[in-house]
This record gives sequence, structure tokens and C-alpha cells, in this order.
Amino acid sequence: MPLTELNHYFVRANDLERTRDFYVNVLGFEVMPRPDFPFPGYWLGINGKIQVHMGPAGINNQELYYLGTPRNAATDNSGVVDHIAFLASEPENFVKRFKSMGVPYRPRSLPESELFQLFIKDPNGLTIELNFFGIKQAPDWGGENYSAMPRGTATTK
Repeated sequence: MPLTELNHYFVRANDLERTRDFYVNVLGFEVMPRPDFPFPGYWLGINGKIQVHMGPAGINNQELYYLGTPRNAATDNSGVVDHIAFLASEPENFVKRFKSMGVPYRPRSLPESELFQLFIKDPNGLTIELNFFGIKQAPDWGGENYSAMPRGTATTK
């Protein structure tokens, strides 16, 4: 059940378009295809690999989408990093390990993108996301289906 590589980190962007432009124009990232999550955002990458996922701060239903940054989190410095994500394999072994060690986890799926996810918190409260691609049907571990969530829309600040 190895972690295979760092997948991405998520930025809760105070200004989504300005943040995207910075990563693209200043750092050289490319906008990549992104699943139809129920909130606006971008996947940015280099050489076809996702490195950064971003979504806007201040949207309705954000507590459903952003598991690492509550509404009252800092809006600058490291407070805008919502989570870090790793690619992984053998999700059933992670679930067994988490259960045996008493580590709370939160499963999610996006069936149309064949993506299954497990979210945990490190001892400091940082949200860690494990991504398992190629899973057509979410295992019977409970969890949430992104496709069934209400759609997020921008709200004014």
C-alpha cells in the first residue's frame, strides 16, 4: 500500500483568476483538465502532471468542499493551503490500517472520474488527501459522492 508520489496541494484562492494567472504566467504552470467538482477551480500542472489544485475562497457550501481550511482560517501565508495530496495504491489496506490504529478518515468519490479519496488529519491538524485513480465504484467504506453535492457559486466578500 505504498504512497507513490506527492500529487498536489490545494490553495484556497482569495482571487481565483489572479491566483491562476500568477501560477501560469509567473511560474509556468499549464491549466489541465479537471473533474467536474461542485465548486469552481483549476488544476495546474507541468509536463502533464497535476501539481496545484485551487478553488475560490468565500463560496457558498465551502465547508462541504474544503476539508482543511475552515471559513475563519487565515487568508494569507500558509493559511490558504487547504490540504496536501498524495497518489497512492491499495486503498483497502489504508482503510484497514486507519481502523486498526483508530485514525479517523473521511472517504469521498468522484465516480465519473474514477477517483476515490481518503482524507485524514496529521497531528497538527493538516488535512492529508490520498488519491486512488482507476476506481470505478467506490468501495463500501461509506463516504461522500462529490457528484451529489450542491454546486458552489461565488459569493461577494
